[in-house]
Amino acid sequence: MFGVVLVPLAAVSDSRLRTVCGDDPGLFCREVLNRTESRTLAEIADFVIGKSLTIIAILIGAVIVNRIVGRTVKRALRSLHSGAVREGLGAVRRRTPGALLETEVTSLRAEQRITALTSVLRSVASFTIFAIAGLLILGEAGADLAPLLAGAGVLGIALGFGSQALVKDFLSGLFILVEDQFGVGDIVDLDGQTAGTVEAVSLRTTRLRSVDGTVWHVPNGDIHRVGNKSQHWSRALLDVDVSYETDIDHAKAVIQRVADELWQERDDILEEPQVWGVESLGPHSVVIRLVVKTRPSDQYDVSRELRQRLKEAFDAEGIEIPFQQQTVWQREDEPPARNRPPEPADPGSPTS
Repeated sequence: MFGVVLVPLAAVSDSRLRTVCGDDPGLFCREVLNRTESRTLAEIADFVIGKSLTIIAILIGAVIVNRIVGRTVKRALRSLHSGAVREGLGAVRRRTPGALLETEVTSLRAEQRITALTSVLRSVASFTIFAIAGLLILGEAGADLAPLLAGAGVLGIALGFGSQALVKDFLSGLFILVEDQFGVGDIVDLDGQTAGTVEAVSLRTTRLRSVDGTVWHVPNGDIHRVGNKSQHWSRALLDVDVSYETDIDHAKAVIQRVADELWQERDDILEEPQVWGVESLGPHSVVIRLVVKTRPSDQYDVSRELRQRLKEAFDAEGIEIPFQQQTVWQREDEPPARNRPPEPADPGSPTS
């Protein structure tokens, strides 16, 4: 049989233990000091083995926490998109045409939003987690953290005052993405001054391209009000002018027929067009309003097609499309006597 040889433990006083290993002695420092009574060996064991294992444990813990937080953030964003928001808009969904309802498969637009938000939040979470882990490692290495924390606080305050606009842009961009105010491909109007199609949305700026091709870069912090013309569905709004001599009921019937024919031919018109009736009585015409519900961003193409067909139908039905006319009066006055040409002499009169 094999015998077990036990190394006798030396009796080390509590005062010596605190002197060598500190007020909170580690396991390896205490064991080595008890067995060898060597301060050098105890300090080496505590630094090489004890602190190294603690640092490794801190790093492993930081990596695990970072992965858990990253997955939690992505799962929370997906559930926010598919669950709470959808439930809160349940009444709206019940009145929305089936072509517009989201499927269980996350749309490309939602996937882009989730990816962007996940990347940002993961980066912030990773920076925070590893910054805390770094401070814990410095503390284990024996560094005095008080001056470091004080300096970091002063630096943070200085950066906060110096980059208020940048922080405002980032926070505004974060809320734009979270609330899905607009996305790439949407047609938006920002404060009635800048309008166009969204080409890119970042945390700091939004890039728009206007109809004439101008690219606008708008800081998110300067966006106070957004008019989205292509979210969920759009509407083609046409005010059709007819002359006062026109039979209004006949004109409305023709407009409805033309709109219904286009509705049967196109998939981007979501429901039956509606002729709302006489919108206004203008100085030269009677205005009849037609509204057509379309897929997002398709209202302009539908409007152009409707105008062309209405022009052809009105010509065929003899309905006059009025236009402003102006009467020009030309006045011819008698020229002054001094500018009047001399009258020709009478051939029968005597000449001198």
